[in-house]
Amino acid sequence: MKLLFVADPLEKFKTYKDSTFAMMREAASRGHQLLACEPEDLMWQRGGRVGAPLRAFTLTGDAHAWFAPQGDVQLTALADVGAVIMRKDPPFDSEYFYATHLLEQAEREGARVFNSPRALRDHPEKLAILEFPQFIGPTLVTRSEADVKRFHAEHRDIILKPLDGMGGMGIFRVGPDGLNLGSIVETLNKGGAETVMAQRYLTEIVNGDKRILVIGGKPVPFALARIPQGSEIRGNLAVGGKGVAQPLAARDREIAEAIGPVLAARGLLLVGLDVIGDCLTEINVTSPTGFQEITTQSGFDVAKTFVDALEGALAN
Repeated sequence: MKLLFVADPLEKFKTYKDSTFAMMREAASRGHQLLACEPEDLMWQRGGRVGAPLRAFTLTGDAHAWFAPQGDVQLTALADVGAVIMRKDPPFDSEYFYATHLLEQAEREGARVFNSPRALRDHPEKLAILEFPQFIGPTLVTRSEADVKRFHAEHRDIILKPLDGMGGMGIFRVGPDGLNLGSIVETLNKGGAETVMAQRYLTEIVNGDKRILVIGGKPVPFALARIPQGSEIRGNLAVGGKGVAQPLAARDREIAEAIGPVLAARGLLLVGLDVIGDCLTEINVTSPTGFQEITTQSGFDVAKTFVDALEGALAN
């Protein structure tokens, strides 16, 4: 089967930790043909179908020159490949939004796209948690500086974050002294022009910001706890957090088993839930990571589970 990965440039992959690479490696081991393009390559013209110039490639096993092109780049309709796997990293900007519309048109033409383009649009990663208030801590979404100040006065120690950030980008902690609260809000909300999220600071972050992968509605039995290092408050691996695989706690499993089937029914084959302590903090749907770290440390083959689920979805 031909599998198309819509992703960042192959040349930029860090294969020693990249989850998309782990998917590719597992798919290739089963005899699937690998194809790639970038979102900017997608195009549609009246009278035709959504297509892109697709790069066919094989895996070499070399850690550096890890892929080898196969033949010429060919303009191909997405409906003519077996499955399209959308793995473009955030930010979820206007161009990402437009790409989901092109991918949805490709679905109308017969393409099978994972995760569902409509579901990607309907589940912004910071705001998707609002649907599940029973699992989240005190949270505020607003443009108003006054609202944030009232929230801080109530909770004393808070986290502020932009709605379109990734990898811990733009996250601030404001403690009981309120130092720089006004300046931080002005920076994040751009004078009231943009919406921000505030959450009560969860002290359990010292034990890690847990990434729980949910595949086909079912949780992977190990979470990746991303533990802040040094003076950092952020556990994100992108800012130096230490990733430690650990079995799901009872609360982790409760959250995942409640939310997973709901999201899977909407076309989200792969989801990454972020949990600190007992509280859900984010729902990641664009390109959840952690496959290789969990597999290496626990022995549970996440990529195998994902490709199993993909093949199962395609068979239905």
